[in-house]
Amino acid sequence: MKKSKKVELSKIQWTGATWNPWHGCRKVSAGCKFCYMFRDKERYGQKPTDVLKSKTKFDEPTKWSEPQLIFACSWSDWFIEEADQWRPEAWQIIKDTPHHIYQILTKRPERILDNLPSDWGDGYPNVWLGVSVESNDEKDRIETLSKVPAKIRFISAEPLIGELTLDEFSSNLKENFHWMIIGGESGNKTGKYLYREAKIEWFKSLIKISKKTNIKVFVKQLGTFLAEELKLKDRHGGDANEFEKALQIREFPINMDGFKITDEKAF
Repeated sequence: MKKSKKVELSKIQWTGATWNPWHGCRKVSAGCKFCYMFRDKERYGQKPTDVLKSKTKFDEPTKWSEPQLIFACSWSDWFIEEADQWRPEAWQIIKDTPHHIYQILTKRPERILDNLPSDWGDGYPNVWLGVSVESNDEKDRIETLSKVPAKIRFISAEPLIGELTLDEFSSNLKENFHWMIIGGESGNKTGKYLYREAKIEWFKSLIKISKKTNIKVFVKQLGTFLAEELKLKDRHGGDANEFEKALQIREFPINMDGFKITDEKAF
């Protein structure tokens, strides 16, 4: 283990730290339209579609001695094609740091099975695999991920930009999934990176199906649209104390004692 380095916690409420062994991505579905990575890259004068290996952050988790909950590739996609040459080394870092938990969220679940390490078996104990499902248009990703062996599988319904009805997936969810993140879209009123409508009913419907299938739920944020509509103090609707009681749910699929979570004291 290398010398311990101080960990900077992310502002993403459902994780602790972020790790970007590579950065840059390509848009693949409607949820990508106002992606924060594209916004920030353009602000820095960089080309967001260039997928580049990190020169300074690639092995960062090996420098963190204390257990961390880590969102991997917050500025890219773990399974993007351009990273195929670097991914085996990144998998080895995950294997060599079993004291961390890695949250790997993808919009490319069709590439997972062909890009797992040879010793994956029924999943690394410290890896959660997730898929983004922003509306009914992306529901096929749930079926795809359910066929991948993993210790923890999760759904990120964020940015929730349309109704997402999952009743037909009830048995699949109950058998194969453990966690669901729900969040409205962040954005600005003007400019290139805006936000789209979200409805409270969409959130409540997902909470209902999650309870029915024994999936843990984490309501991350209501999004800028609802924050404006409900006149919330937090401009992106991310302060859980401002949610109505029925939406004040921030659960994890396992006991997270010993891990530093960004927003663990939400209420």
